[in-house]
Amino acid sequence: MKLKIAWIGKTKEPAIESLTDEYLKRLSHYAETTGQPVKDETAILALAKTKERHRLILLDAGGKQLSSEELAEFLDRAQLNSIPLLFAIGGSDGFSEEARRQAHFSLSLGKMTLPHELARVVVLEQIYRAFTILKNHPYHLGH
Repeated sequence: MKLKIAWIGKTKEPAIESLTDEYLKRLSHYAETTGQPVKDETAILALAKTKERHRLILLDAGGKQLSSEELAEFLDRAQLNSIPLLFAIGGSDGFSEEARRQAHFSLSLGKMTLPHELARVVVLEQIYRAFTILKNHPYHLGH
């Protein structure tokens, strides 16, 4: 499976950069994963339309909330269908209606507001957790 995680803007906090790198490394054991900072929403939409078309998943406050197990099922279905996924984390203003129309799915991390850099780490960790659930790895159970 191929995953791309894109976010708008440069990383300001070294701790966020370190955690991003750590979870991208962990995810590489389960899927071909890349992380990519981009300039703006237009760049995210262009990434989804590259030669290797990715299904666009927006991280959006108005999106659907999934449990870790439901996210694992979502990834499992995409993996079975060999569908590359692009998880997109927007800027402080969120996504435009045009981006929402082009997205295959909108995912919410919950009702609480998170800084966008922290949201990136949370989504990376949750994707990693989802793969450990699929592989019956004890990480999800806290062992």
